Amino acid sequence: MPMSLHAAYVPSALQMLGTARHLVDTAENWCGENAVSEADVIASCIHSDMLPFSYQVKCVAEHTMGSVEGVRKGSYSPDLNPPPASFDGLREKLAAATEFMGALTEEEFEGFIGQPMRFEFKGSGLDFKAEDFLLSFSQPNFYFHCATAYDILRMKGVPVGKRDFMGRIRISS
Repeated sequence: MPMSLHAAYVPSALQMLGTARHLVDTAENWCGENAVSEADVIASCIHSDMLPFSYQVKCVAEHTMGSVEGVRKGSYSPDLNPPPASFDGLREKLAAATEFMGALTEEEFEGFIGQPMRFEFKGSGLDFKAEDFLLSFSQPNFYFHCATAYDILRMKGVPVGKRDFMGRIRISS
């Protein structure tokens, strides 16, 4: 039996949302233990031409929940509002996305297959089929932003490792 679109996308999205939540919690604990301000981590970037930790975490939610909402509408434009400026705000954003993703049914998700989908950003756009948008655009984006948030914490000296990034893996019982 072929893998469903739901199975290819939703569990991985939930895994990375959980990872992002864990990274936020770990960063907050580290800040408290090391007398580092929350604002310092929230605003940290790997390089001056990259966006900060808060934006990276926001984008994990954006490229999961936001992408599916876009598929439902037939078009997606990234939310360009500023990211939350606190660990609590980031957790709220991730919690909303986790709840949303957990409520998706396989039936609804499979119904997306073949639907036209348009990505629009700053006056230009790309046309997709919904499944191609989710698997070739959205999914790589949520992995990228989660990995970048992880990398920022590593750069700051937060003791996170591969297991912290992997999150909850799906093993046979």
